[in-house]
Amino acid sequence: MNRGESNMSICNLCPRRCGVERAPSQGGAAGFCGVGRRPVVARAGLHAWEEPCISGTRGSGTVFFSGCNLRCCFCQNHEISAGGFGREIPVERLREIYRELASQGAHNINLVTPTHFIEAVAESLTPPPPVPVVYNSNGYESVESLRLLEGKVQIYLPDLKYANDPLALRYSNAKRYFETATAAIQEMYRQVGPWEMDEDGILQKGVVIRHLILPNHVENSFDVIDWVAGHFRRGEVLFSLMSQYIPCGRAAEYPEIDRPITQEERERVEQYLFYSGIEDGFVQEPESASSRYIPPFDLTGVEPARSQ
Repeated sequence: MNRGESNMSICNLCPRRCGVERAPSQGGAAGFCGVGRRPVVARAGLHAWEEPCISGTRGSGTVFFSGCNLRCCFCQNHEISAGGFGREIPVERLREIYRELASQGAHNINLVTPTHFIEAVAESLTPPPPVPVVYNSNGYESVESLRLLEGKVQIYLPDLKYANDPLALRYSNAKRYFETATAAIQEMYRQVGPWEMDEDGILQKGVVIRHLILPNHVENSFDVIDWVAGHFRRGEVLFSLMSQYIPCGRAAEYPEIDRPITQEERERVEQYLFYSGIEDGFVQEPESASSRYIPPFDLTGVEPARSQ
């Protein structure tokens, strides 16, 4: 049997360290993530709405995995992160999907929320795809598990959602998020080093740290910016400030975040970023706060194309 499809074994792959005898397939024992060890995918296709250096002109070859080791109450992908939608596939099919996306012109292979499938993902990346691999993560990662990816991932795209652990516990049910995510980001940087782009402005290697501004919590954003500015120098990492927040998932249960961010909130955080000394990165346009940028999760690209 392949390592990524092994028999049931104790799972401590993510910082939750559930210790559950997690089954290979759906329907068996699962940990906090809610899925077995074999990959479950909801969509695979070209995606034009990542950072410009990732989507480029032809799109990023995104693979949206189902399940998640966080429970963000405002998750835009709630249907697949907590709703269970997706199709279970073997590791070999995952490799085929990478080749299909590359043949469609994808600048990279973008693995979205892959943490809980990290064993299968590591296996699927041998042999390596013909384009760079992006590991697109919520940031709540185990350093030990990330080391399974060393030499296999060229670009890390982690969130740094919170510098405030009570917020992380309230909105994502995550203990010690800040300590855990910052240690993971430093491991990611150790693996891939300073960012590099090609002559067309397409990222070839490096770390892009994403942060989403939350309504009523600009101080959290200030603290995240302070950490990045204090730990990385110019030319080392890219920082992506995101203003696309709209209430999704269970946000209505939390009145203080049950609205988009205001122009004042966005401008305050942007100004703080401007004076922080961080120069490398991106600031998202306010028009991005729209549900039309959420892709349809309809199993596009998951099943092999039928021969004519």
